[in-house]
Amino acid sequence: MRKRNKLVILLGLSLLMLFIVQIRFQTTIKAALETNQSSGVLLHNLKASGAGHWETVGLGKEDPQLLLAALTTKQLAEDTVKLQEPVAAEPEISAVPVSLESKAAAAPELETYKVTAYYLNVRVSASADSKIVKVVEQGTTIEVKGTTPNGWMELSGGGYVHGNYVVPVEEQPEPSVSAAAVQDAPVRIASVSDVLVKRAVSLPDDQPDASNPAKPTLQVKSDSGLTEEHIAQLFEGTDLEGHGLEQAVLEIEEEYGINAYFTIAVMKLESGNGESKLAKNKNNLFGLNATSSTRASSFETKSDSVRTFGQILSENYVGKGYTTIDKVARKYCPSNPKWANLVYTIMKRDYKKL
Repeated sequence: MRKRNKLVILLGLSLLMLFIVQIRFQTTIKAALETNQSSGVLLHNLKASGAGHWETVGLGKEDPQLLLAALTTKQLAEDTVKLQEPVAAEPEISAVPVSLESKAAAAPELETYKVTAYYLNVRVSASADSKIVKVVEQGTTIEVKGTTPNGWMELSGGGYVHGNYVVPVEEQPEPSVSAAAVQDAPVRIASVSDVLVKRAVSLPDDQPDASNPAKPTLQVKSDSGLTEEHIAQLFEGTDLEGHGLEQAVLEIEEEYGINAYFTIAVMKLESGNGESKLAKNKNNLFGLNATSSTRASSFETKSDSVRTFGQILSENYVGKGYTTIDKVARKYCPSNPKWANLVYTIMKRDYKKL
């Protein structure tokens, strides 16, 4: 009997110790679950998986708390390994700034041309009918940024000129100047009078306003400032109207420098305002080679007659020193001493019409 009581006491003590160990173990597990939220998910899956899942790790149904502790410890170890794995570095962004100039569209390359006409009109648009904004003289260099399909050139500073009256300028290497030559070169300080003289040369009094016709002079080679609209106005009411002569008159002024007032006046005088037989039958508006009606020059169009007149005046008159109306009259029509006065009178009358 005493032996039996002793076994009961030992069994009670064992159960008490087991209960204490179980309480401490559960406290440890609870603390671990609070530090790792993923372990809570593991516990939920563990409780739902049944005894078979426990047995896969070598533990029986009677050891659920030990299994939970083992699996929690394993999960914590795996999370620690993942945190220690190296993370791939993100590609670095280049710190080199992108030039704004590289993004901007490349500016069109400019080409340099030289004016060959005595006076070349710069117009608002690529048309002989457009308004003249300014006039450039022979030898002037211009910068061109493009050419239109109809032969007009767009200037870098605005405006258009016709390509027939300019030629490209070839770049010439700049001559090298030694330092000694620069040091030895005399230095001259410009005076006030030099500045005034230079200004007077660059702004001549007879330079026409781009928007208004110039007043006629006795000089054959000069700029008129006329437009096609002006010339058409001067042809109104005559047989010279409606033949497209306006452009031809301006062409010879631009190419040869022959003043448009002068060309129109000679045309009106020699053709009787376009009513003469030579004008009607042979399109000869200037009496060219008209020593007799059979020998007079014949032209396909009246505009061809104008162009031939400009070439003859340039080569055989102006080019040989016949630069005024009086001088041209002595050679062009020596039989009529009033020819020069008649031509100049028509020029002044036409100017007043505008």
